[in-house]
Amino acid sequence: MTRPRNDNFLRALLKEPTDHTPVWLMRQAGRYLPEYCETRKRAGSFLNLCKNPALACEVTLQPLARYDLDAAILFSDILTVPDAMGLGLYFAEGEGPKFERPLTEEWAIRDLTAPDPFDHLRYVMDGVSEIRRALAGSVPLIGFSGSPWTLACYMVEGGSSDDYRKVKTMLYDRPDLMHRILSVTADAVVAYLNAQIDSGAQAVMIFDSWGGALSAAAYREFSLAYMQKIVAGLKKEKDGERVPSIVFTKGGGLWIEAIADTGCDAVGLDWTIDIGEARRRVGDRVALQGNLDPNVLFASPEKVAAEAKKVLDSYGSGDTGHVFNLGHGISQFTPPEHVTTLVDTVHAYSRELRR
Repeated sequence: MTRPRNDNFLRALLKEPTDHTPVWLMRQAGRYLPEYCETRKRAGSFLNLCKNPALACEVTLQPLARYDLDAAILFSDILTVPDAMGLGLYFAEGEGPKFERPLTEEWAIRDLTAPDPFDHLRYVMDGVSEIRRALAGSVPLIGFSGSPWTLACYMVEGGSSDDYRKVKTMLYDRPDLMHRILSVTADAVVAYLNAQIDSGAQAVMIFDSWGGALSAAAYREFSLAYMQKIVAGLKKEKDGERVPSIVFTKGGGLWIEAIADTGCDAVGLDWTIDIGEARRRVGDRVALQGNLDPNVLFASPEKVAAEAKKVLDSYGSGDTGHVFNLGHGISQFTPPEHVTTLVDTVHAYSRELRR
């Protein structure tokens, strides 16, 4: 495996010098792009889009055709893993993801097993391989998974939740069952991410979207410990090249030192923490990814540019260790032309800062 022609993203994660601050966006292939909406319409449903490698490849490449991004991220969904565990994922119109068979019974939790990613999730691996071929060495490809805690929230609640009542009740009343779910899911995620690496992913990211809903003690026991287990189990190298890892906990600003100690190469930050403060707290242990508020993109192009510069100024001097991103996924209502302003500003202004 040779590095892509534009390897700034990988270099930043490994704290190697870069000629500009690389930028990509969480959920960069999504409903804010009219071309994505057209492809999704052809697919017939979101799940059909995820499970068709050719169409998943098509939408993965769409934002790269429109913007000068420094990385591609596999188009998929974090819930493919529990779906492969037999929970029956479906999407209800206007309600988001649902599971036909959520984990409510002890026997079902005891019977839970990690799926073989090359069997039950073959469509994802085929998609990774197809995207890598289509990228033709231009920019790196990011693979990803949800964290065990975040996946467990959906698996126990049966879908999205405002209060996490069912999963937190289990956490406190039956921690043995909670740990059973998390342990099996962590094994599944390790296998899943390593299969993505074998299929062509050049970096991997763990999305702990709901870790910030936990208390400090519960976060360490029920989320962080399992992400540390995953990072330890990841393949660190493929064909002579390092495969860096990113851990992102939304709402995790209180715990960034602990996240940095998991062994990951980079910590993803949401918009609630100043990136300069985060850099001071973690030192040179890890790279940092983030962390513009996604809602900034609704403001005028001039304000988008100004806010992007604030993030870069806050990170401070140096030509390494920062991947620019949003603090969470881009909104479907974002004006596409504002993303052009953001990407171009990050590239131009970060080059100025390196002079």
